[in-house]
Amino acid sequence: MRKTLFAMLPLLISSALFAQQALNNEGVMNLIKAGLSEGLIISTITASPAAYDISANALVALKTSGATDKEISAIVVKASGIAAPASANAVASALPAGIDGVGVYYKNKDGVWTSLPAEIVNFKTGGYLKSLATNGIVKGDVNGHLVGAHSKTSLTFPVTIAVYLPEGTDIMEYQLLRFREHSDNREFRSVTGGVFHASGGAKRDLIEFKSDKIAPRVFQIVLETSMGKGEYGIVPPGAYSSSNMASGGKVYTTSVIE
Repeated sequence: MRKTLFAMLPLLISSALFAQQALNNEGVMNLIKAGLSEGLIISTITASPAAYDISANALVALKTSGATDKEISAIVVKASGIAAPASANAVASALPAGIDGVGVYYKNKDGVWTSLPAEIVNFKTGGYLKSLATNGIVKGDVNGHLVGAHSKTSLTFPVTIAVYLPEGTDIMEYQLLRFREHSDNREFRSVTGGVFHASGGAKRDLIEFKSDKIAPRVFQIVLETSMGKGEYGIVPPGAYSSSNMASGGKVYTTSVIE
């Protein structure tokens, strides 16, 4: 047994030294000649210490030897010390469990993120509508009307909400509103074009909120007990069209019962 270990010792030392050796252009060419797949070669380039020559002539030599554009790109990125861009799968894995697409979510009693259903809302402009001819922005109020006295989603304080934004959207483009309750419907007054008209009372139902970023494009909002029970909703940007205010849109709603 001892003789066997001594016989294997040079091989083990050689393997350890090889594992620590930096991969260079010649090493990559050898991997290509050995017939390894593109994916395996790129993984090896990414994981191994680097000693590459990325001069123009060296890159041409790699291409001539059969290296693909993706393999050469991986070599250049590794040699430059630039972090490789995150893949779509990596971005998706950064999202909290249960959040898998653009929309609004709430944390249920088990602490699991659950999709918050949206309701259809009908919009119509208030009496303070003014159009700015220079850029088409609507400056005034818009009244929203929802069928039914209560949301079908009932929650209790504190209500923890997460908003997964469309790419290029800011969380402050969303509006948090408290609805006015009636026997068979809910209504609210909002703003159009993101412009407040002071005399129109557009701030009447609007609630200022703080948000915390918890993942890429995911922001958390907490409704506290001090806000009081009632009907609440989150209006996403683009929920209504300034060119057709007598139209329908969507709003994410919840009834906070206690």
